[in-house]
Amino acid sequence: MWFSYIGILMNAAMHRGIPHGRTGPESLANYEEAARIYGLIPCFIRLQDIDMAGGQCTAYILKGKAYTLVRIPIPRVIHNRAIHLDAASQRKINLMLGQGYIIFNGFNRYGKDEIHQLLQTDPLLSPHLPETQKATSSSISEMMRQYDDLIIKPCAGSIGRGILRLHRSGTTWKLTYSSSGKSSGWKTVALRQNKLPALLQSRIAHIPYLIQERISLAEFKDSPYDLRVSVQRGISGEWGITGIYAKAASARTFVSNVAQGAKALGVDAVLRESLPHLSHDIVVSNVRMLALRVAEKLEQHLPNAADLGLDIGLSTMGKPYFIECNGRDQRYGFRKAGLTELWKGTYRQPMAYARYLLSR
Repeated sequence: MWFSYIGILMNAAMHRGIPHGRTGPESLANYEEAARIYGLIPCFIRLQDIDMAGGQCTAYILKGKAYTLVRIPIPRVIHNRAIHLDAASQRKINLMLGQGYIIFNGFNRYGKDEIHQLLQTDPLLSPHLPETQKATSSSISEMMRQYDDLIIKPCAGSIGRGILRLHRSGTTWKLTYSSSGKSSGWKTVALRQNKLPALLQSRIAHIPYLIQERISLAEFKDSPYDLRVSVQRGISGEWGITGIYAKAASARTFVSNVAQGAKALGVDAVLRESLPHLSHDIVVSNVRMLALRVAEKLEQHLPNAADLGLDIGLSTMGKPYFIECNGRDQRYGFRKAGLTELWKGTYRQPMAYARYLLSR
């Protein structure tokens, strides 16, 4: 097997931490181990270090036991693990794509409204989507007349930041939110005469939000949970399910994001306790089919997508519901759930897909 460079595109802050071993949730060791399997040499790069005119870039490459900055030709295949929201960066990525470089997951931040609209057009997926509207004062009032429990979340939010819950308690509506964005800063206030509080009106006026029916999720030890499904392309180029783990909300909040204090757990034990009346094999099979259908639908509109983390909730009857799509799955939930091999697998699949792209 011949060895080829594979670019791993990283944000500047994470890139700076490479020589000190401080790369946050990213495991460089997992990349190295996975890359060796497929005859690849990982090159960790920043977008600003790519010289299009000269056809070269500066990258960190493992030399012995230490990472060293070297000058190399721009890798023909790059796995994007950075988020680039500015127009200049997006133009550069488009320029590279136009010149024949392959950047999979090149654009990995998708608006929740955009994703929902795409999936809503599929008659097989629409029954698995919560009722969702753009959040305005009038749409919130309308949804309050239809449902007793609602989620309001920013279209571009991540790891649970900015999310709010609006729910009826008896004849009173209550709003639960975090003023700090941290897992410990949650507050609940009662609405006066069921009028929207100024905090909520201010948020939806300044940032695009969605309002969504809150599905009555199955619970594990009195905590609602959902499932993180890693859907990735591999050595065949086709979508596959790398792994699934459960995320149970902490007692402090309703949010199931691990970054907000949710607990990552193995699926089998959670299903056994929370849905004892159902066949776990059938439940998992339905989740897998839904996840693959979502990925295949998104592929039609997001052509470079290859590595997604999908959040899928289960009703108390075991019906799966699509909640949201993460274009840059952080993966560490598998490690926190004790699923080490699946965690490593989420690194192997992108490297396998890179080999597939290089070998075409």
